[in-house]
Amino acid sequence: MTAICVLGAGAWGTTMGQVLADASNDVLIWGRNNSVIEEINTAHTNKTYLPNISLPSQLRATHSIDEALAHSTIFVLAIPAQGLRSRLVEWKDAFPKDATLISTVKGIEVSTLMRMSEVVLDVVKISPEQVAIITGPNLAHELALRQPAAAVAAANTQALAERVQELFTTTYYRVYTSTDLLGCEMAGAVKSVIALGVGIAVGMDLGENTQSMLITRGLNEVTRLAAAHGANPLSTAGLAGMGDLVASCSSPLSRNRTFGEALGRGGSMEYARAQVPSTVEGVASAGAVVELAHRVGVEVPVIEAVADVVNGTVTPIQALNRLMEISTLSEDFIK
Repeated sequence: MTAICVLGAGAWGTTMGQVLADASNDVLIWGRNNSVIEEINTAHTNKTYLPNISLPSQLRATHSIDEALAHSTIFVLAIPAQGLRSRLVEWKDAFPKDATLISTVKGIEVSTLMRMSEVVLDVVKISPEQVAIITGPNLAHELALRQPAAAVAAANTQALAERVQELFTTTYYRVYTSTDLLGCEMAGAVKSVIALGVGIAVGMDLGENTQSMLITRGLNEVTRLAAAHGANPLSTAGLAGMGDLVASCSSPLSRNRTFGEALGRGGSMEYARAQVPSTVEGVASAGAVVELAHRVGVEVPVIEAVADVVNGTVTPIQALNRLMEISTLSEDFIK
């Protein structure tokens, strides 16, 4: 039995805690909300974030960061992307020198354009061989229901990827490995923007043809962007890329798609924020992803259109009309 600490007690952190407990690990979840922590420990539920889900009785939680950091040398990060750095700054000196940090966070840090594993390395100052991610088409509520799902454990070494695979694998959670951490992580971050765009189309009452166009051309942009940064283009065709994109674009459980629907339906960010007040990573990351693309000379018209809708430069219908006016060249995938 391996001791593991999950940092974050929201829907995703609690779900990751359940998966790890089901995989026979000794899991301690850290969170700030005392009532949530008490509920996990006594009722074995987290109704605020995961209604109608029964958690493993052996899963424990704490609001003491000292207790959490003393529990293990393996830490699973489940904190919103734009708040990750500030938390790591608070904790960096308390992590053991042999710590393994596994990021489940999908996003691009707006202020630095860093991926989450880069933020970890920038703040905590550990070896790249101590950092991994787990990513894929994993909607929290479905996974918490123990419905069959799959993910990718990615790290810079095969040994660490296999170790993460071993920690997370259960009868309902199938984990594959990859050493293309960059490609898997970038695919997971950028898909949020595409899902936001598909949601906008749904909110405009546009059908499957339009949605399929945005998904496939969006995936083309993700692939070219990842390849331009040195990733394996095939990573975006697997669970971390296409798999995650399909789940996020097609499910009403996806916050990015749900926010996009409100944006497409109401036509403004003010309306969408009133309808979906929770954190939506595609909204936060859209402009940063465009900047990443510009830095390496990659054209990303779908992502740019979404970013312009988010920043109020164009309306959803103007963005769609602009996309339909783009010159069509070769369909070759990574040109």
